[in-house]
Amino acid sequence: MSEQDPRAAQLRRMKTIALAMLLAMVAGFVTSHAMGNQGVWAWVSAFCEAATVGALADWFAVVALFRHPLGLPFPHTAIIPHSKARIADSLAAFVRDHFLEPETLLKRLEVFDPATKLGEWLSRPEQSQWLAQMARGWALQALDLLDERAVRESIQRFVIARLQSWDASATAGEVMGLLTADGRHQQLLDEALKRLSRYLDGEAVKQRASALLVKHARREWPRLVGTVNWIRPVEGIADDLAERIARAVLEELNGILAEPRHPIRRDYERWLRAYIQRLRTDPELAGRVTKIKQDLIDHPSVQDYVRGLWDQIHTALREDLEREDGVLARHLERSLLGIGEALGRDESLREAINQHVMGGAEKLALRLRGGVTDYIAQTVKSWDERHLVRQLELSVGRDLQYIRFNGTLVGGLIGVLLHAVIVLLERA
Repeated sequence: MSEQDPRAAQLRRMKTIALAMLLAMVAGFVTSHAMGNQGVWAWVSAFCEAATVGALADWFAVVALFRHPLGLPFPHTAIIPHSKARIADSLAAFVRDHFLEPETLLKRLEVFDPATKLGEWLSRPEQSQWLAQMARGWALQALDLLDERAVRESIQRFVIARLQSWDASATAGEVMGLLTADGRHQQLLDEALKRLSRYLDGEAVKQRASALLVKHARREWPRLVGTVNWIRPVEGIADDLAERIARAVLEELNGILAEPRHPIRRDYERWLRAYIQRLRTDPELAGRVTKIKQDLIDHPSVQDYVRGLWDQIHTALREDLEREDGVLARHLERSLLGIGEALGRDESLREAINQHVMGGAEKLALRLRGGVTDYIAQTVKSWDERHLVRQLELSVGRDLQYIRFNGTLVGGLIGVLLHAVIVLLERA
């Protein structure tokens, strides 16, 4: 501590008072002898003489704790500097035995009932709100401290690595396997056939089919078309043919829809199951799927999207955290309130938390005992002796000056008492 420490001024003041008392006793002793040491002066002399001896003895005792009195190496003086190692070990042992003793710590925690106290604290809305807002502030500070470039590159490496390690072929096989469970693939086929039927039954499709027939016939058989036109316009024939083809296809599709064991259904079933098995086991097909996946990963648009993920996440997080009523803050506040209410009504939950706290405290205390004890002992031992003496003297030196006060007064009273005994003996 520097001299600006208020304890230093208090210590100097107490030392000055003790020294003034000693000088007053010396002056009284000298004055009483100068006055003949008779009558009242004899009593004054007895008091001052004994008080002077008591004051000097206690001054010596107090000083001997911290340094050598008058700078002379009297035996058993400068006790604290010479006992620094022992003091360090004793202080470390005191902390270890009274603060880090697992049994003592667990008893105090058990009486404290941390789960109940936590539940009562969290169940108050203002406490949960305060804690949520404090967590919101911490999160904002954490966002400011993040190295955005490093985070962006880490996210990109993580996402790309996960995509590259993803077995797309096996996943496709599993997904298609799920689709075939419980006949879902047949339901999918039915829906596709129904949509195809509605498409083929449309007039626009029939007209396009008729136009294609006419166009093909005119290109391939121009003379035949010209001859037929004498009998009936080729467009009409094409319209009838397109209608018949559409009707035939629709009849076939309706037959497939109506017959669960239709050959096309069986062929579709065999082909689909074989393809699923190939996705799972065929290295060549797996390689083609992996190549497609890698092409997608390497595409500039995908790379740009992955690089921009952190910007989107960061912006969304900041905008939400900057609002006191943000989604994250409200969710955290509700969660904390819920935890507090659950702790209040669920005894088994409180017991479970208390057990975890007790177990954690015991393990922590056991780990800390040796480390903290050694740390305290080594720290005190590493202190400069003058620094140690100064700190202790500033801490207890003011109170030790009362020993000097008491020594002066008690010594004086004993001197008066002894003088009184001598007077009584002389008169007897």
